Amino acid sequence: MMQHLIIFPIVLPLVAGILLLYQRQGLIGFKRALGVAATALLVVVAVLLVRQASSGDVLYYALGDWQPPFGIVLVLDRLSALMLLITSLLALGAVVFACAGDDEKGSNFHGLFQWQLLGINGAFLTGDLFNLFVFFEVLLLASYALLLHGGGKARIQAGVHYVVLNLAGSSLFLIAVGILYGATGTLNMADMALRVAELPAERQGLVTAGGLMLLVVFGLKAAILPLYFWLPRAYSAAPAPVAALFAIMTKVGIYAILRVYLLIFGDGAGPLAALEQGWVWWLGLATLVASGVGILAARDLRLLIAYLVLLSVGTLLVGVGMRSAQATSALLYYLIHTTLITGGLFLLADMIGAQRGKAGTRLVKGRPLVQGKALSLALFVGAIAVAGVPPFSGALGKALVLNAAEGAERLWLWPILLLASLASLIALSRAGTTMFWRSHRGSISGKVLPKRQWFGVVWLLSAAPLMVIFAGPISSYTQATAAQLSAPQDLIQTLLPDAGEAP
Repeated sequence: MMQHLIIFPIVLPLVAGILLLYQRQGLIGFKRALGVAATALLVVVAVLLVRQASSGDVLYYALGDWQPPFGIVLVLDRLSALMLLITSLLALGAVVFACAGDDEKGSNFHGLFQWQLLGINGAFLTGDLFNLFVFFEVLLLASYALLLHGGGKARIQAGVHYVVLNLAGSSLFLIAVGILYGATGTLNMADMALRVAELPAERQGLVTAGGLMLLVVFGLKAAILPLYFWLPRAYSAAPAPVAALFAIMTKVGIYAILRVYLLIFGDGAGPLAALEQGWVWWLGLATLVASGVGILAARDLRLLIAYLVLLSVGTLLVGVGMRSAQATSALLYYLIHTTLITGGLFLLADMIGAQRGKAGTRLVKGRPLVQGKALSLALFVGAIAVAGVPPFSGALGKALVLNAAEGAERLWLWPILLLASLASLIALSRAGTTMFWRSHRGSISGKVLPKRQWFGVVWLLSAAPLMVIFAGPISSYTQATAAQLSAPQDLIQTLLPDAGEAP
């Protein structure tokens, strides 16, 4: 049974999604029970996979027993297991929140939600580039429909831009995969790493072109400047549980950059080693600057949180650009924090908007709220966590990233990241005081919020103190993950034991 556990994160949401889409009309209680049960079971499976991966062994699952590099393989290492766990924790909070009523705005919400998880989990587990493309398409197709869940002019406008840009990205992805296959003769990432290391000089230009085209694709998914313009509008317009789940979507792009460029274009790739480093470093810094400006300019809480996601992308990118085991460990710790906290903030913003009535999430004065004290406390915790203020996990995550910078990197990273963090603190302080302290006098606004919504918010925002309390074991795991990524020989030898000494 345990040897088949690797495929469960794909099979489980696939089967649950089929059952949920089959029962399109009515039976909302059945849909909610199945959706929550499948997501909770996914959390259990992810925990078991993290335990398996923590041994340091790289495991793989060959579908149809076709061995690599010829068959379709799913690969489990520390990084993929960690990403599965983050996704499942985020999804559980989002789906329980949706069960308070958001899921009733469309008949296919729960089925599409599970298929979104199918695509995300598959992207984290696949061992070859073509199936990475396939799972990207699965998660994108589900996200197109989820973004439009409930309808509305703003969602349709954001959806059109989102679809067009991602279709262009998918076309570029397919072209890049074709170029790399033509130049190397393989799509298995471990096998490609071996072939790139022995690549003749006349093919290096093609592989460089294919590798940089992939960087554009992954940069679009991660929302790197100048490819980020779709993100603020799409994330701020999406339904709250969908926006929360979308917090992991940019991290799929970050994961793909880590996986592809540390494995295929790692230190053993000769002239093509660290192909992405210069691009990722400078574009990451530029993304930090742009997000800081956007945060200060935002006049809506949802839009502000969307720019906070963009700020986290820039922070993660500079961690990738530093290309050291210490920086990778730091960015992984920060990735856990920012994914869960920004997901929780999207849910919280929806609750605040619901109680404020006509004022919604716009940063304008409104009437006092029924649960104003509880909501303001939750926003305070989320704000100081995401802005990087002690004693919560954001401060520790950003400190680790700053500490990983060396030499001239510090001259660029420290002032830019600290100023961007200051901008987020100023903007969030302004949002909190406008919505709660500067409320007009008058009758109390809003109805008591459902407990399911509170569960989703508390589930995700509790990561802020818990990641500090358990910082030791989490950091140990991220350090071991970074070390494993820096030495891909074990992965290559596990998948291709007859290939000889890995580069």
